[in-house]
Amino acid sequence: MIFGRVKPLDAILATAEKKSLHRSLGAFQLTMLGIGAVIGTGIFVLTAEAAQKAGPGMMISFIIAGVVCAIAALCYAEMASMVPVSGSAYTYSYAVMGELIAWMVGWALILEYAVAAGAVSVGWSGYMVGYIEHAFAIDISDHLTRGPFDGGMVNLPAIIISLLVTALLVRGTKESATVNSILVAIKIVALIAFIALTVPVMRMEQFEPFAPLGVSGISAAAASIFFAYVGFDAVSTAAEETKNPQRNMPIGLIGSLGICTIFYLLVSAGVIGTEGAQPVYGANGEILEPGSRELAAQCSAISDQAVVCSKEALAWVLREIGWPQIGNLVGLAAILALPSVILMMMFGQTRVFFVMSRDGLLPQFFSKIHPRYNTPHVITILTGVFVALFAGFFPVGQLANISNSGTLFAFMAVSVAVLVLRRTDPGRHRPFRTPAVMIFAPLSVLGCLYLFFSLDEKSKLLFAGWALIGLIVYFTYSRNRSYVGRGIIDVHEDDADTPPQPVPPLPGIHTPGGKDA
Repeated sequence: MIFGRVKPLDAILATAEKKSLHRSLGAFQLTMLGIGAVIGTGIFVLTAEAAQKAGPGMMISFIIAGVVCAIAALCYAEMASMVPVSGSAYTYSYAVMGELIAWMVGWALILEYAVAAGAVSVGWSGYMVGYIEHAFAIDISDHLTRGPFDGGMVNLPAIIISLLVTALLVRGTKESATVNSILVAIKIVALIAFIALTVPVMRMEQFEPFAPLGVSGISAAAASIFFAYVGFDAVSTAAEETKNPQRNMPIGLIGSLGICTIFYLLVSAGVIGTEGAQPVYGANGEILEPGSRELAAQCSAISDQAVVCSKEALAWVLREIGWPQIGNLVGLAAILALPSVILMMMFGQTRVFFVMSRDGLLPQFFSKIHPRYNTPHVITILTGVFVALFAGFFPVGQLANISNSGTLFAFMAVSVAVLVLRRTDPGRHRPFRTPAVMIFAPLSVLGCLYLFFSLDEKSKLLFAGWALIGLIVYFTYSRNRSYVGRGIIDVHEDDADTPPQPVPPLPGIHTPGGKDA
């Protein structure tokens, strides 16, 4: 049976010892990595996307998405502290629900991390272009700063930043985390400055009408703005590089999520209360899709005098309320800080591929470690190339929604895994236990389903097509090469230079012929 190919947790932990990554990250670094991954494109860029869908009601959208993520974070924290290895939702699913589900989760994570990194790169490009134009009074052509779906030809700045972050990741995790901590500090200072200048001058009339497109608009915005929170699960993929993960992983996950939620609500209130956040409609009053050519044309007709028209919403708001230089500085902070989000997204992607390769489901060269930098450089470079292509040719909103579809699937898998493992292995040591798991885990699944079906039809269809491709790859390549399917367990670190060896079948591991051992 396909669903019976479960890799025992003890085997997963033993596998990690064979090709282990260096443990160098503590609780503070994890929290900074989490904030670096979460606070970014969602609040700096997707605020305009959410306003076009929900108007001021996007504050409710932030709360809905945050609650779903908070519940999922509790499930992630239990699994990450109990199974401190790379792989995130993929690894957890392999241990609980079997190889096929694990493969599909890992395949979905490609949409989460690689496509999300592309989205953040596009967001960075918007702030970079806006900063140069306003600080130096230069008009830069849209042809080289926007993709073909957004009125241009190619987004060169987005491609450049993707490749620069790739080079940084190849150098090593510790170096990346150090740089990230500095960038996170800059980002937090910029957001505090924005809040301090906008919240005191808010006008309550700007919040009316609060939900111009109704509940459906708020739901659609929540499904998009969910992207603003998903970085926290990238922290769990760093478990294998974390010191004392049983203590530090829950602190990093939940701490970073709580800090980010407070920032999101205050910043969005500042945007709405000062300049308003009403949607821009078509010439005949029709609703326009964010990131579309139609919206771009309508924004041009009103000289971009609306939050929803801006590619750098926070900087634009500050310029409009009489703080142009501070607006430029906030733009500069985004330019410096958004690469930290790209870094963590690509970091998570490469570690998932690393562990899938280590299980035999992907070619072994993906798990090759650089002799000097001790990083999985092959898959890091390959990931960087694809991220650059995504960033160069697609708009930020479309990339964010596609990423969300993969993320929500992975979140559902982890929530189910926590429930199943509580029944199948109740005696295993759990340094962090999800409170009221019989309530929160099902709520997490329902919340993810609600957000998934609130996505646009294009994103749901793309996810279905991507899942179909994943099934084809699994049955034509990965299934026959799986170590678990072949009854192979990796050796320990002392014998890491030798290839994996066949061992007598273990209980719960099926032979390639499909019969129980």
